[in-house]
Amino acid sequence: MAERVQGPPRDRFGPRVERPDGVDFPYYAGEPIGLGARQWVLAWLSVAVGFAALVLLPQPDSIAALLPRALFVVLPLAVLAVLARPYWSALFRPVRGRDVLTMVGFGVLNVVVSSVLGLLVAAVFGANANPATDGIEGAGEVLAFYLGTGIQLVGEELFTVIPFLALLYFLTRRGAVSRKTAIAVAWLATAVWFGAAHLPTYDWNFAQCFIVIGGARLVLTLAWIRTKNLWVCSGAHILNDWVLFTPSVLAAAALG
Repeated sequence: MAERVQGPPRDRFGPRVERPDGVDFPYYAGEPIGLGARQWVLAWLSVAVGFAALVLLPQPDSIAALLPRALFVVLPLAVLAVLARPYWSALFRPVRGRDVLTMVGFGVLNVVVSSVLGLLVAAVFGANANPATDGIEGAGEVLAFYLGTGIQLVGEELFTVIPFLALLYFLTRRGAVSRKTAIAVAWLATAVWFGAAHLPTYDWNFAQCFIVIGGARLVLTLAWIRTKNLWVCSGAHILNDWVLFTPSVLAAAALG
């Protein structure tokens, strides 16, 4: 059962990092409802199960990939709905004009950071291509690819944000760590977690996954830290990946 608890002191970063609107992250400190240790373990396990569905279910083409990509999102949200009941949607806040600008700003920043880090890592350690656009042929496949990757990228934000909140809970509620320190630790730890999940995609290139993918993850998680709105970091992530994937999609279409 969800529990109502009094949160730790809400020491905040300055307005360049967190918006000065007084809004805090959901769940970890009892707002709008608190989750206990066992519930956080279940929530974290749910994103791992969703990830297992994404990587283990067959995906012969972009249309077939829609199911595992949808499960990647639905499974953790379903578990969160059981744990938090009517407050499951607290991860999502209304999207206003400044949120759209924030999406675009972080999306552009992430393209720049990813490109710079990618060039540096490729020069020193080598790099492997993302096979996501391989085999895309025809309008139906292209449409399914963009729809499916959009869904998957929302799942990737859940894959990061739920562990981020779990770490905030354990560090502040069980470890007596300050809110700022807990945010910094969760920010870095979830970047490592996210980078590790990409190791099979990039043929176990550790430098590429932990420096390039992990570095990009740090940028995207900053969008979450700033807005506490999963729509914003998801939007930035979708913009980033679609910009990077589109040249390959167009090239495949031209060759087809």
